[in-house]
Amino acid sequence: MAPIADEHRTRRERQIMDVLYAEGPSSAACVLKSLPDPPSYSAVRALLRILVDKGEVRYQKQGNRYIYRPTHSRRKAAKSALSRVLNTFFEGSLENAVAGLLEVSDRGLTDDEWNRLADLIDQARKEGQS
Repeated sequence: MAPIADEHRTRRERQIMDVLYAEGPSSAACVLKSLPDPPSYSAVRALLRILVDKGEVRYQKQGNRYIYRPTHSRRKAAKSALSRVLNTFFEGSLENAVAGLLEVSDRGLTDDEWNRLADLIDQARKEGQS
């Protein structure tokens, strides 16, 4: 099952997903504490239930509480998010996206980072992903 595109989530649903990816498996109370301008506890529970119904979140009962976690790996979610950013802001151009990232970076790359990036580019070129 592919992650649901962000345009199919409300702002609060996106915020909850961000919390679950950042904090790891969490109770509704923990999610509530991590949300900006938090809604009520019952609203968080309702939103988690919606995300469960959408297949984005699963839960496990631990004692008298439920622990929620994303159904997709952080890596898969990140890949999906980057793909949306690439298409939305850079017209699908990886070159423009990388140039944009280099322009907005508040610090330069170290020699090791430049070398790792060069290795990744060489590897992608060899695998036909360039």
